[in-house]
Amino acid sequence: MRLIVDGKPTEINADPEMPLLWALRDLAGKTGPKFGCGIAMCGACTVHVGGMPVRSCSLPVGEVKEEVLTIEGLAQDGKLHPVQQAWLEEQVAQCGYCQAGQIMSAVALLDQVPDPTDDDIDAAMSGNLCRCGTYPKIRAAVRKAAVLKTAGI
Repeated sequence: MRLIVDGKPTEINADPEMPLLWALRDLAGKTGPKFGCGIAMCGACTVHVGGMPVRSCSLPVGEVKEEVLTIEGLAQDGKLHPVQQAWLEEQVAQCGYCQAGQIMSAVALLDQVPDPTDDDIDAAMSGNLCRCGTYPKIRAAVRKAAVLKTAGI
């Protein structure tokens, strides 16, 4: 089957029932999405399909009909996405395991709500678990990313 992953056509030889996460990691070489729980509860595997955040651990690859965007596809022309830049500036990551999913959820939020309130951020990010408890830094980074994105940085 053929997928568009991070803007590039990608041939995947997989059982249509294989979770998208494993097709991305094992067959397409995209290691940003992580396996966390396998039941779509933690968010470590979050990618965008057709511009919407999805849990790739529970989505069969055979059901994917739109472009897939992973964290590896966010930076363009060597320039970090504003959410990635804000994550660095706010020093969000500790262990870093959940961060790709966190970032992909934050990108989706800012695509829908350019100037989110704390309640918007909390609601959008609530499905992403961070064992290190960096939630205050995550919220600060999302707020900063909103400013960076609005400024075109």
